[in-house]
Amino acid sequence: MTGYSQSVEDYLETLYVLGLAQKVVRVKDVAQALNVTMPSVVAAVRTLSEKGLVEQEKYGHIELTAKGEAVAKEIYARHQMLYAFFSEILGLEPQVAEADACRIEHHLSPQARERMMKMVEFVRACRDEKVRFLERFRRYVETGERGPCKGCPLGE
Repeated sequence: MTGYSQSVEDYLETLYVLGLAQKVVRVKDVAQALNVTMPSVVAAVRTLSEKGLVEQEKYGHIELTAKGEAVAKEIYARHQMLYAFFSEILGLEPQVAEADACRIEHHLSPQARERMMKMVEFVRACRDEKVRFLERFRRYVETGERGPCKGCPLGE
């Protein structure tokens, strides 16, 4: 967790993602991306500026400061990891994985986040091996059948 509110984190992440896609980020871009009013964005940018996270010339484009970019990158990485966990590990549809990542990213403990990331890394590294854990898990989710599992305490 960054120590910032969910709202601050949402604005920082949005500014970061918009900045990756376009050279200049304006209030209207943020309002559209977050589906909020332009006055809401103006107020949020003022708050972010007071915290030293963004800079904006009057009626100009919005830029993350070095501090703001560092926090935004952390938030974005957390979001990406959660999306990967939900889509690659749990097999959720992309739009569901995206929505759930947005909802949970602000409330996850560092320990849970670290374990989930380790799970994603482990599964990605083992893709080509004869490890069929995810295939069996997905079959179980879809059909309720576990399939053969050597050494499973619940039996075959």
